[in-house]
Amino acid sequence: MSTAEKLTADEKALLDKMISGEINLRKIEEHLDKDGSAKLRRAFLENQKNVELDHISTYSFDTEAVAKKNIENFIGAVQIPLGVAGIIKISGDYAKGDYYLPLATTEGALVASVNRGCSIITKSGGTTVRVFKNMMTRAPVFKFSTLDETKDFYDWVMLPETFAKMKEAADATSRFGELLDVQAFVSGNNVHVRLGFDTKDAMGMNMITIASEAITKLIADEKGVACVSLSGNMCTDKKPTAINAILGRGKTVVAEARLSASFIEETLKCTAESMFDVNYRKNFIGSMRAGALGFNAHAANIVAAVFLACGQDPAHVVEGSLCVTEMDLADNGDLICSVTMPAVEVGTVGGGTSIATQQECLKLLGVAGAGAVPGENALALSEIVTAAVLAGEVSLIAAQAAGHLARAHAQLGR
Repeated sequence: MSTAEKLTADEKALLDKMISGEINLRKIEEHLDKDGSAKLRRAFLENQKNVELDHISTYSFDTEAVAKKNIENFIGAVQIPLGVAGIIKISGDYAKGDYYLPLATTEGALVASVNRGCSIITKSGGTTVRVFKNMMTRAPVFKFSTLDETKDFYDWVMLPETFAKMKEAADATSRFGELLDVQAFVSGNNVHVRLGFDTKDAMGMNMITIASEAITKLIADEKGVACVSLSGNMCTDKKPTAINAILGRGKTVVAEARLSASFIEETLKCTAESMFDVNYRKNFIGSMRAGALGFNAHAANIVAAVFLACGQDPAHVVEGSLCVTEMDLADNGDLICSVTMPAVEVGTVGGGTSIATQQECLKLLGVAGAGAVPGENALALSEIVTAAVLAGEVSLIAAQAAGHLARAHAQLGR
């Protein structure tokens, strides 16, 4: 049955007005609630494109809340299969204990691979995880007429008293956001001012955009120069960049596990030396020759699956791909495996984290909402994401070292 056949007489009258162009997709909400508006939009699309949209009409989340802050022109929801991997034993500063990892994906074999990696790591004593940096960035850009003006502005930005003024202006915009760092980068007569913030349990882009605007207003008042763009692409948001790989963005996190040579041979059917060799020639030489910014096997796979499950911004998978996977042979023959994630951009409040299904996944990890100490839940989530990436990397490198990759995909990925 088409959506139009399920409409009331009043709804059919509104649909006719949509088809005639009298009411557009957005304006229908002036006449109906969010669910009713979604139904009318589906009926309109079915009429226009001769399709049936039965499956996307099924969802369980709070439509009013989601349509208010997460989506526009709401018509329904798509479903992504959700699996679980684990347990994985994590020894972090914030994530401590045994975890089951929710993974949303349509790629067969991915959950099985991460699950194997979790088992490998846990049986080897678990993974140690540490956060080295915690700073979300925004970088407005300013232009000048002469090089002398550019140098004067650069020198002013770098003064300690200027930082104090910027911090006062920025911190006044939020109860939780805090300006931590200011760096200026010059190109000709353009200056990008990269601002770094602590955003506590929020991923924080909305928060720091508002704070950054307050700083640009301070700059306009103090120096008489207008901001060209509040985001000048040196932040850098949702793009693969060297600045994020080097300086970090969001959380910079490292996870490490030590696998014994005997365990690798007995369980993974390969050797520590072969895993070292695959990682070196694939993740380092291969990535270098390809001009990659990340040196890893498939870190983005795991980041995407956790992000989709837990209500993170999926576009930030780009930064997740900057991962560097290392495998070193210890003097006793053990294999020391690590992943360095320079830009893990996560939050446990705001964005998609309040959607019911995603919040359940965060609850499964024990990090839903704000932490008892502000910021600790987001930090714990960043450690969990990094541990999950390590599990995926260890499993895939082991599979390739043993020559099992194609077999696994043939069995699970069709």
